[in-house]
Amino acid sequence: MSETGPGQRQNEPQRLSELLMAISLATDLSAGAPMGHTLRSCYLSVALAKDLGCTPEEVRAVLHHALLRILGCTADAAETAQLTGGDDRTFNAAMGLPSTGSSQEVLAGLFRSLGQGHSKLARARMIARALADPGGLERKVSSHCEVAVLLGRRLGLGEDVVEALGHGFERWDGKGYPSHLSGEEIPVPARIALVASSAELLIGMGEDPADCLSERAGHAYDPGIVDAFLSRGSDHIADYDASDGWDAVLNSEPEPATMIPDSDIEGVLGVFADFADLKSPWTRGHSPAVAGLAEHAGREAGLDFDARRELRRAGLVHDVGRVGIENGIWDKPGGLTAEEWERVRLHPYFTGRILSRCQALAPLADLAASHHERLDGSGYHRGCGPEQLPMSARILAAADVFSATREERPYRPAMSRSQSAELLEEEASAGRLDAEAVAAVLLAAGMEPAEPRRSWPAGLTDREVEVLRLIARGRTNRQAAEQLSISPKTVGRHIENIYRKIDVSTRPGATVFAMEQRLLD
Repeated sequence: MSETGPGQRQNEPQRLSELLMAISLATDLSAGAPMGHTLRSCYLSVALAKDLGCTPEEVRAVLHHALLRILGCTADAAETAQLTGGDDRTFNAAMGLPSTGSSQEVLAGLFRSLGQGHSKLARARMIARALADPGGLERKVSSHCEVAVLLGRRLGLGEDVVEALGHGFERWDGKGYPSHLSGEEIPVPARIALVASSAELLIGMGEDPADCLSERAGHAYDPGIVDAFLSRGSDHIADYDASDGWDAVLNSEPEPATMIPDSDIEGVLGVFADFADLKSPWTRGHSPAVAGLAEHAGREAGLDFDARRELRRAGLVHDVGRVGIENGIWDKPGGLTAEEWERVRLHPYFTGRILSRCQALAPLADLAASHHERLDGSGYHRGCGPEQLPMSARILAAADVFSATREERPYRPAMSRSQSAELLEEEASAGRLDAEAVAAVLLAAGMEPAEPRRSWPAGLTDREVEVLRLIARGRTNRQAAEQLSISPKTVGRHIENIYRKIDVSTRPGATVFAMEQRLLD
């Protein structure tokens, strides 16, 4: 791995669709789907759009929407894990098809998927809690759509794509969410992608999708799009399966492909960062903090501009693989079992796999995936030794430890700056972290002391920012009230004012705003 990332086409425009394809691999992991589900669904969506006579620009909108349809899936991962006994990913995967069926099918899916692996009594309690919250599904879907819109706008997508992201779970019969749109009120990309995604799920389960799609046509699905699938859908899937799936999706984009300048890539990587950090209330704001600290430490260590840029970019995406691990592990207040530790050790592997598929991001893959490696070979996921860890990797590892220890976790309070520094020095003395990298990180951590802000975005008051920080970290109204020594009712009024000022309607939406504005640093 080079300090300057040889092979990276520095300063050349990059293909937006390929960057979105990399994000889609992460959304698959978070949703509990096989990596590649969204790519296959996207190819099918584009093929159906062409069959239906969509213009090239409409086809491009379908492609972008299909890749990002579940971009908001980390919005409520922690809450879903609490509902399901810890495994948000399995629940999301199990409810994909039932959600487009009848209310009876939704209930049956709920009964089958809630609390898998738990005792009958525990499962009964989970089901009772879910049934006692009839608005839970609508709230869940609404938060997914709102977060997808907020993140999608940051990717520079057209307003037609952003609008479709806001209505990705509407139904033809008006019984979908979040706005109960019906028929042709629903954006075309959303209608096409819903049919394609459902068909791909059924095919992945070894089933012929024709019966299910036909039965739900006119209910969940646009009948005309179902007819288009029944006519040629199996041929499109066969074409995809006979090719390299990645190249097939790239080649399906109408010419000319949408390009973005290299200088805009960090904005895309910032979406990767916030998508990943949103997964758990304990990690929100973590990735940008690591990226900034690693970049400054690289300057202290004498790295050149290209190496520092690579460090910052790798820092933004180093934890994207976290979304492939269920929240029952990340948010566990006690120690992890051996099996849970094995799951944790997978997340840098997932990071590397996601980045390595994309030409623009592949040069970052080894560096980003090395943030838990240690000089003595005790790290993970590869157990690298010193000869495999250049200075950039050593700095990233030290920056990750420092930032993580300065943040609260469910099993420990946040450490003070001096406690974190002492821990890093102990790790260096033990031969696990590099002493030079630790010294650079500690210097960088003191480079820019925080300055008091004179004003807050969107006209927020000091108290509203305090409340926003707490709810973004997963605190309930009562918990926030106790911490701020005010009443829960007062907290509720502050939340109403915050929502109005920043133009959101869900807690995940407010959390994304706080992350975008770096209010959690």
